Amino acid sequence: MMRDPATRCSVPLEQHWVQRRGVKLHVRAAGPDDGPLVVLLHGFPEFWYGWRHQIPALAEAGCRVVVPDQRGYNRSGAPRAVAAYDLDLLADDVCALIEAAGRDRASVVGHDWGAMVGWHLAHTHPECLRRLAILNVPHPLVFRRTLRSSPAQLLRSTYALFFQVPALPEWLLGRNDGQGLAALLRWSSHSDTFDEADLALYRRAWRRPGRLRGMLNWYRAAARRALRTAPSSAPIDVPTLVVWGAQDVALHRRMAAPSAAMCTDGHLEVLDDATHWVQHDAPATVNQLLRDHLAAEG
Repeated sequence: MMRDPATRCSVPLEQHWVQRRGVKLHVRAAGPDDGPLVVLLHGFPEFWYGWRHQIPALAEAGCRVVVPDQRGYNRSGAPRAVAAYDLDLLADDVCALIEAAGRDRASVVGHDWGAMVGWHLAHTHPECLRRLAILNVPHPLVFRRTLRSSPAQLLRSTYALFFQVPALPEWLLGRNDGQGLAALLRWSSHSDTFDEADLALYRRAWRRPGRLRGMLNWYRAAARRALRTAPSSAPIDVPTLVVWGAQDVALHRRMAAPSAAMCTDGHLEVLDDATHWVQHDAPATVNQLLRDHLAAEG
């Protein structure tokens, strides 16, 4: 029998639901109620479980850790419309989590698409952020400039163009119980990054009705937004840590330093042996970097 993913986390996890603009968000939480609030945002194609190594470390450090399934993923609602995955709405979901916790602001840690939401929050809702940590995703303006100047990065990103096709990516990635998505994880990671138990839990999340469409709609909504809105060039004033696994096969490390430079108080840590899945590959190192960053004043 498949285990509850919460049993693979070494601290007890609470379960909550937060409603926002007609979308019900599934949330896991740990740590003292009165601790500094930290929101962990996963990316594609994970769910809250992608932070299982970080939740105990931050909760045991005294933080109140809130970890949602972002909209479209796992047990959270998955609207059909592509427009429901615009970055403004994804950022508003995070504001709803902060409000539901009874706080005015929080520190946000994001990986992959969760990091893109973090960048967007820092531009649009800086008053909601105490500190920001970004894992393996460039600042949107840096990403756009690199796509325009680097054929190599453009080639690495062609999968996102394929994801714009209706229905076909859902079928290709989801057939044979998520064989395509599992292969994507295996290809982009070290051989020991994900074990069979991890993949079984991910497959269960991917099988939920409408979730593959919801997950891919993040890419579709981002493409539509890019056609009408340029990324902000304003400096980010929220203290920001950028952590980058140098072995990322999709996002080149040359974008890491310019991304940190977009912040008035930015700090970059490159982990040479880690892949895109840096929080899985080097959990002890990432946990210490996060604890140090989140404990700093400001």
